[in-house]
Amino acid sequence: MSRVDTTLGELAKRQLKNLCDVLGIDKSSPPELLGELLGPVAARPLSEPPLWPSGVADDATPLEFSVQFEDTGARHLRIHLERLAGRPSPAANLQAAKDLTAELADRYDLAVERLRAVQDIFTSDAPQSWFSWAFSLIFDEAGNPSFKLYFNTDMHGADAAEQVVADAFARLGMTTASELVSTYALRREGKDLPTFFAIDLDRSAQARVKLYFRQLDARAADAEHAAAAVPGVDCNTIREFCETLAPGVEVFDGRPLMSSYSFLEGDPEKPSNYSLYLPIRDYVPHDAVARERAAEHLRHHGFDLAALDDSMGALTDRPLDARAGLLAHVSLRLTQDRVGTSLYFSSEAYGGTPARN
Repeated sequence: MSRVDTTLGELAKRQLKNLCDVLGIDKSSPPELLGELLGPVAARPLSEPPLWPSGVADDATPLEFSVQFEDTGARHLRIHLERLAGRPSPAANLQAAKDLTAELADRYDLAVERLRAVQDIFTSDAPQSWFSWAFSLIFDEAGNPSFKLYFNTDMHGADAAEQVVADAFARLGMTTASELVSTYALRREGKDLPTFFAIDLDRSAQARVKLYFRQLDARAADAEHAAAAVPGVDCNTIREFCETLAPGVEVFDGRPLMSSYSFLEGDPEKPSNYSLYLPIRDYVPHDAVARERAAEHLRHHGFDLAALDDSMGALTDRPLDARAGLLAHVSLRLTQDRVGTSLYFSSEAYGGTPARN
């Protein structure tokens, strides 16, 4: 079946099955769940343009895959997606996401206490951001999902984002976290900007509250400063990461670096980890170079290179040197004594990242 005769849901489910095979995950239920989560757009033929300009991927595909590596040898499969309404608009998409959240909470007995505490902060009759709520799900080996919910901190306008973050932390009893963020993350006025606030919806003691922030025109040293909020982090690892993936780049003046902190309920005064997300597609000529640099990074930390190549092959058979964008981001995850990484892949359902002239 050619791609033009395929629906978005059919392609995404086929790609997910392939990734489950790569990572040894039971694929009996994840693809059907993905189709349900996509909602009305799942049945839309790829011969038609995207129903809505989703910002999840460069080509408006409303989902993205990622493979997470732990230094224990564990690997995880994750999906990030935006639920769109049948007749999408900012307000309709927000309502569709809220309806889906309620449905999932009932089906999976999700922990919604934190959501209830902040829900009104991240609700608007006229959202001003490109999305309002989005979802992440990560599968265990049996194919069982756990969920995370993202809120756009620009929902009430970019000028209100820092106050939105402060209010959300206060609602969750994490005032100290808000103060720490101001000191380490949002220190360059107009350059360090809140982006997403996120909560895990599982009942684990490791359930997190996360803040993501983008760092415009940043240098590796700016990421190192942000990482210093986590006690014991080796900031040299950040510089090595940037030099490996974007050699010769001193200022990341294309798509910006993104950082995040994770906070645990039992220790809200400091982040449990720091992550740096490098948009590699803006700093390579094509995916063949992105693959080589990602492979060098994985090799340096002792991660499985086969998962990189097999994941790329699970998603596309196009030549990697045709353009950049299949490998969209690479992240580095740091705690005091552990290192992890994730590779973020585009579905390229609608053609992928446009080629640069």
